[in-house]
Amino acid sequence: MKRAFYTLDVFTDTPLSGNPLAVVIDCDGLDSARMQKIAGEFNLSETVFVLEPRDPVNTARIRIFTPTRELPFAGHPTIGTAVLLAQLRAPGMMLARDLGVMIEEQVGVLSCTVRQIRGQAPKASFIVPQLPHPDGVPATNALIAAALSLNIGDIGFDSHVPTVFSGGVPYTCVPVASLAAMARAKPMASGWGHAFGGNTHRSAYLYTREVVQAGSAFHTRMFFPLTTLVEDPATGSAAAAFAGVVVHFDQPEPGDHTLILEQGFEMGRPSLITLGLDVADGALASASIGGSAVIVSQGTIDL
Repeated sequence: MKRAFYTLDVFTDTPLSGNPLAVVIDCDGLDSARMQKIAGEFNLSETVFVLEPRDPVNTARIRIFTPTRELPFAGHPTIGTAVLLAQLRAPGMMLARDLGVMIEEQVGVLSCTVRQIRGQAPKASFIVPQLPHPDGVPATNALIAAALSLNIGDIGFDSHVPTVFSGGVPYTCVPVASLAAMARAKPMASGWGHAFGGNTHRSAYLYTREVVQAGSAFHTRMFFPLTTLVEDPATGSAAAAFAGVVVHFDQPEPGDHTLILEQGFEMGRPSLITLGLDVADGALASASIGGSAVIVSQGTIDL
């Protein structure tokens, strides 16, 4: 059976930058093993399979696979799928008003808003499905530095120290002192398990206040070297976890805050993630992830 697929670049308004994503349409009847093989064939950080929603009030149900495993939630697949479904199902309405897209994922139903301004790439945003929370104890700075090919003095800035947070997927969040140190960072397989073995997905999210692009709040990188891929150009689920880090260390004033996170620059795939924070009584009341997405290619695959 031939099924349609699309590839998009997410967290960018420019093709061939951002984080690439494959989305396979009308996947009812495909089993998990087949989906996993197809994701391995695309060999992108994530591949989405679109199914009929369990609740007809929602737009679609999706399953998200890396080349090696299924994920309960991921940010750039959610953004890319929301933009694609809006373009496929209501292209004439996108320029007239914001569109609501309700996507069922393993972590729950994500409420997405898609917006297109004439002459610009479409954008989507969603409320994170789980408020970020601490999810374990990080390794020592010495072990973390060794696993990232950095010096101990490169780890930390201001009051920030390594933490483990999850907003649906856990990450060891590693503050790095400078852009120069970020550029030197490189995952070392020999020490990775010692530094990040307590993290279920063994992923490290590095961040620094020094930025490349004016207007950005943080420069970030995300490594997950125990998969067929080593680094991700833009990681929405890590940004969701990072919302907890920002509130924990920076203690922003009550109200709404918007932060731009830049990622993927070292890979030649610059990406911009919009992180929204709603702070009340010193705590995070809600958080959102947003960004642009552009369709790059489309075709059919025999399944």
